[in-house]
Formats: sequence, C-alpha cells, structure tokens
Amino acid sequence: MKKQIISIIVLILFLLSVSCSTMKQTKEEKSDSIPSWALGEFVRPDIDHPVISPDPASTFYCPMNQAEVKWEESETFNPGAIAHNGKIVVLYRAEDNSGQGIGKRTSRIGYAESSDGISMERRGEPVLFPANDDYADLEWPGGCEDPRVTMAEDGLYVMLYTAWNRKLARLAVATSRDLIHWEKHGLAFEKAYNGRFKNLFCKSASMLTAIKDDKIRIQKFNGQYFMYWGEHAIYAATSKDLINWEPVLDDNQELKVIAKPRKGFFDSIFTECGPPALITDNGIVLLYNGKNARTDGNGDPNYPSGAYCSGQLLMDARDPLKVLDRLDKPFFYPEAPYEKSGQYAQGTVFIQGLAYLNNTLYLYYGCADSKVGVAMCRYKNK
Repeated sequence: MKKQIISIIVLILFLLSVSCSTMKQTKEEKSDSIPSWALGEFVRPDIDHPVISPDPASTFYCPMNQAEVKWEESETFNPGAIAHNGKIVVLYRAEDNSGQGIGKRTSRIGYAESSDGISMERRGEPVLFPANDDYADLEWPGGCEDPRVTMAEDGLYVMLYTAWNRKLARLAVATSRDLIHWEKHGLAFEKAYNGRFKNLFCKSASMLTAIKDDKIRIQKFNGQYFMYWGEHAIYAATSKDLINWEPVLDDNQELKVIAKPRKGFFDSIFTECGPPALITDNGIVLLYNGKNARTDGNGDPNYPSGAYCSGQLLMDARDPLKVLDRLDKPFFYPEAPYEKSGQYAQGTVFIQGLAYLNNTLYLYYGCADSKVGVAMCRYKNK
C-alpha cells in the first residue's frame, strides 16, 4: 500500500512537471510570435462581458427627427479613446433602432469615462450627432460613425470620424477642448487639390502621435501633421492646421498606396487603419484591422471567413511612407463569445481607440459591430 502511494505521488509530480513545462513553452512561443517592435501583448481583462453595451433606456431629443429617440438602443461599438484628467474617455459609436442591417440605422457618438479602463460611467446624451447645421447633408440620415480622437500639443482634441449620409462615406473633422462640446469643421479632404477628393469614399484616419509627458500627443513630420487613412488600402495625408488635409499622391498623381491586402493572409480583403499611429524607438507602429477573405480561398484558413482581426505595420520614422515590417499573423482576433455574436456574426475585434494611462496602453475595439471591448498591456518604449 505504501509503495502504491509513493508511486501515485511520483506520477502526480511527473504530470505537474510536464504540465508546467508545456505552459512555459506555450507562453514563450506566444511571446516569440510578436516581434520586439510590435505593441503588446494585449490581454483582455478577467471579465466575461464587454465594457460598453447598448442601453435601451437612454433617450435623446433628435433635432433631425424632432422627437425623442433611443439613440443607443441597438448597438454600441467602434470607439475612440484618450486619457483626460486622470481618467480614460471612450467616445463610441451608438446606433438607434431606426432600420435593419449594417449601415441602415442612425449613428451618434456617445461619451463614457473610466478610472480603471473597464468600469464605465456614461453620459445620457450623445456628444456628436447629425443636427440642423451646415453639415446635415453629409451626416443625415446615416449619422456620425467610428470616431478616432487625438490631442494636439496645446491641448486641443481632434476627432476624425465618418460622415455617412447613406450615399457616400467621407472623413470629417471636429475639435473640442473638453471632449464633450465639439465644433464640426466639415470634410477633411474638401479643399485638397481644388476639391478633387471632396466626394472620395474615405474612412478610418490614424493620426501620427507619440507618448510625451505621459500623454499620447499629435506629432508633426517635416513641419506638417501626418495621418494614415483608408479601408481598401492604407494611404496617407498631411495637414498644416489639423482641419484641412491633403492626400499624399504618387508620381502619377494618384493616391499613394502604402500597404494593401495580401492574398492568403488574414488581411486579404481590407487593411483598415485602426487607432492613432504611435512613434516608438523602432519606428512608427500602425495598428490596423484586417478582413479575412470569405469562401473564395484567398484568405487565411486559420481564421473565419469575413472575420476582422488585428495587424501591425512598422513604418520608417524618417520616411513614414516606407514599410519596414508587417505581422503575418494577427496579434488580436475574435475569441470571446461577444466578439463572435452580434450584428457582424463572422467575428470582429475592430481596434480603434488607444489610450495611455499609468504606464499602460488600453486598446478599445468594437465587438461584432455590437459592443465595446478592451485589452491592455504594460507599455515600455522599445
């Protein structure tokens, strides 16, 4: 009997040894999967729910409908984020229940803030929305979508969002001093090249930033502000005033393509810009959203057809149009149940907001076009 007990103890110790060795190896393999220049690894908090979900009880008087509407009844997703007064502010896209299907409802921008990046206190009304103003024809009835927010050196907050009139999606600009009261400035590309790109379908702008004085701030390149933008491919644009932007052109005077979808990879359909691009010691890191090909065999079979997964590009800090490296596998992809069920059931982690607080990066993302999630990592400029 004594020998049997000893044998069992030895066996248990052996199994524990193998298990620990396997766990260590798996962790090392996972770390090795992300190169040293990339941001991460981003880890979801130990909760079983998203940080922002629809609220059917929230109402708002819509100046376009001239009626009370449940402005965030159906979906809350695709957020921008920034640290402000010791908290993280999340500006998220909210949809009412005025239609059925993606792009068929009206979107408005909601406001939430958090001390820990997870527990949110929300305002009862949106902070940016279609109104009876000079931009109604750009934003009605589709609304204001997918905000990305950054801060200039003087403390001015700049939001680039998608104005959607259900005919044409276009990048628009708004500014604020408090993240609540916003002044709209119209289309980002309206004046560029004598209006050549005024009616260009365009979305998803990621301005060039760096962490300075413990804040993510907008940075200039060669005396001008710089941003990446685009959905079907990644392009660039420059500005002297953060309001009016000029797309960067190639030698043929066409849009300069910086990166585009790759056959056989997770980003085989779209390479859509994510949060603000961040300058690090290794160069400029651009996080982006890659859409996997559907059933045509052109995507990565390791991820669902149509899924949105997250990639990273490394650009040359001396030439932000030059790609130095690119992840072949997503660093973040739909795993949680709420990331694979909702308005976009193929699975989506649509990264869009990046906030920095207490040496931690908070990455906010849309979950299946229905809710807002977050993942975090300790940040060390490397």
